Amino acid sequence: MRRLKLIWDFRGPVSSKTAQHHEIHLKEYIQIEQIENTLTGVEVLSDMHAIAYLVVNEDQMKPIRDALKPHRGQLFNNE
Repeated sequence: MRRLKLIWDFRGPVSSKTAQHHEIHLKEYIQIEQIENTLTGVEVLSDMHAIAYLVVNEDQMKPIRDALKPHRGQLFNNE
């Protein structure tokens, strides 16, 4: 099963804190919707750019994408 990484980009001097806060909401959504086999996280790409992400199975992606409106997505490679 392919896994997809849904990504929300945050820019600016507080991008890291904003991404961390967004991850809290992603975890709340996962719990409320009882979605299994997910992974969330935050990556700080620079002092002015951070991302929050949610990794889901491909068959879960469309309803989650439509509900949460990520900025972009990519194939998840956990190697």
